[in-house]
Amino acid sequence: MPRIAIEYCTQCRWMLRASWMAQELLATFGTDLGEVALIPGTGGVFRITIDGEQVWERKADGGFPEITVLKRRVRDRVAPGRDLGHADRHEPAAD
Repeated sequence: MPRIAIEYCTQCRWMLRASWMAQELLATFGTDLGEVALIPGTGGVFRITIDGEQVWERKADGGFPEITVLKRRVRDRVAPGRDLGHADRHEPAAD
């Protein structure tokens, strides 16, 4: 089962954002995930990985992910056949 890790900056107080994203992923993917871990960090880090493979990094990707973009990226690796409903129907301006 895939392990998602969300590393967030405690200095920046991004725990609430990280925990909300974890809750959204758990609600959407349920038993398709083995674990969603919150990992405290420092220095402005906000990184999301699946089994060690980076899915999102705040500095490299230009900010925080829209939740629909994050769900699509997770779905593409965890459950490629899954329909995400409204998240699949609206493409963002930049991915």
